[in-house]
Amino acid sequence: METKVVENTSHLLNIRNIVIEDYDTMMEVMNRSYPTMNEMWHKKHISSLIEIFPEGQICVEDNGQLVAFALSIIIDYKKIGDSHTYAQIIGKQAAFDEHDSDGDVLYGIDVCVDPKYRGLRLGRRLYDARKELCENLNLKSILAGGRMPNYHKHSDKLSPKEYIQKVREKEIYDPVLYFQMSNDFHVKKVLKNYLPDDKDSKQNAVLIEWNNIYYQESTDIGASKSSARIGVVQWQLRSVSNLESFFDNVEFFVDAVSGYKADFVLFPELFNAPLMAEFNDDTAATAIRNLAGYTDEIRDKMLQFALEYNINIIAGSMPVYENDKLYNVSYLLRRNGTYETQAKIHVTPAERADWGMTGGDKIKVFDTDAGKIGILICYDSEFPELSRILAEQGMQILFVPFATDMQNGYLRVRICSQARAIENECYVAISGSVGNLPKVVNMDIQFGQSAVFSPSDFAFPSNATVAEGTPNTENTIICDVDLNDLKHLHSQGSVRNLKDRRHDLYEVKLKK
Repeated sequence: METKVVENTSHLLNIRNIVIEDYDTMMEVMNRSYPTMNEMWHKKHISSLIEIFPEGQICVEDNGQLVAFALSIIIDYKKIGDSHTYAQIIGKQAAFDEHDSDGDVLYGIDVCVDPKYRGLRLGRRLYDARKELCENLNLKSILAGGRMPNYHKHSDKLSPKEYIQKVREKEIYDPVLYFQMSNDFHVKKVLKNYLPDDKDSKQNAVLIEWNNIYYQESTDIGASKSSARIGVVQWQLRSVSNLESFFDNVEFFVDAVSGYKADFVLFPELFNAPLMAEFNDDTAATAIRNLAGYTDEIRDKMLQFALEYNINIIAGSMPVYENDKLYNVSYLLRRNGTYETQAKIHVTPAERADWGMTGGDKIKVFDTDAGKIGILICYDSEFPELSRILAEQGMQILFVPFATDMQNGYLRVRICSQARAIENECYVAISGSVGNLPKVVNMDIQFGQSAVFSPSDFAFPSNATVAEGTPNTENTIICDVDLNDLKHLHSQGSVRNLKDRRHDLYEVKLKK
């Protein structure tokens, strides 16, 4: 970076990049600044930072003496997400494995100012230098985990969230948090156990962000995402006292998955079944029609979640009662505020007999900002014609929300979904519920294991399974899928299921 010199009557301040000869002075400054912290940088760590990202290591010197410094790396933030620790950022033994010169975010890993110089606003100078670097490198933002050194004085009365609000309202003074907010950083999230040795902060930190308003995304015409991050919820069916309690459960998972910068989150088929308990004295057919009365409100609330948490939600499925017919409908709730629906086409014998459910008659591929997707609800995955029609329309990811009570039913969905991934050269994500609902007829027991499947070729996992959850336990899975690998498979795969079809002998087409 370019050297900047600022003079006054008693100081000669110079902002420059760090060199390895600064190490001993840096440690002296750090010892004076953080007397309660156990971990210090070793010389090899500073040497490594200078080697991999010299322009990101900045210091201020006064009359040739280093008195403040700031360290940073560049990361690909979609690989890190909002929930992380300091150790994960700097890597094992501070190897800085997460540094990525092609990344999109400047991550601050340390700022240190000699206490004797804190009246000179050197921290602001270092932050301004970081902002300039972020703009020059065309990075989206600056992120860092900020300490809350005064929190221990209030932790017996205030939660971290309440403490941050008090600082924001100027009712409590925290030197670090106040400084960050004063420098146009905003708090994104509280990070638990970010620095295990930070006793003053009670091991808490705040994830702070400064956005580069000059950031320019690629202007390539027709450019599309080359990968997508998929989150799948393996949903525990549990009794809920009311609709608000149900929404709390949903929001918890949307928040958790969006924290990893996922593009999609998938919920299971009939994931709102716990709300049917209040109608358990009715017949099964009446109860599910009453449950359908909640569908619009749930849809609208989850669309709000999609906007607030910046994630596309596939809202499993819910009953819809219209024109005297009962349908099982999945909702694609986009993060841009739009939504579309996909009804279950094939109704199982039990759904028809117990609920009087009717199958839908439309199927289509949906455009999203992270690829072309299709949705087939449970039993529909067992009919290969549907997914083939979607594949011909360019589907890249197929989402299959399901609900199965026994292992044999689950295996039908799983094995058929794996087949759909191979024969249609796409990814398939399946999401099911687990646990028991003793007071809900027809939804009392569940068997499930959520997963994401891939085609079977050299570019993909050897078992054609990208990720899978623990069977019959509430959890989430999050994984990345490479959409470019699908393009290569279509044209150059070991076998080419789509390309090698015998159109002269057979075809699959919609009649409506």
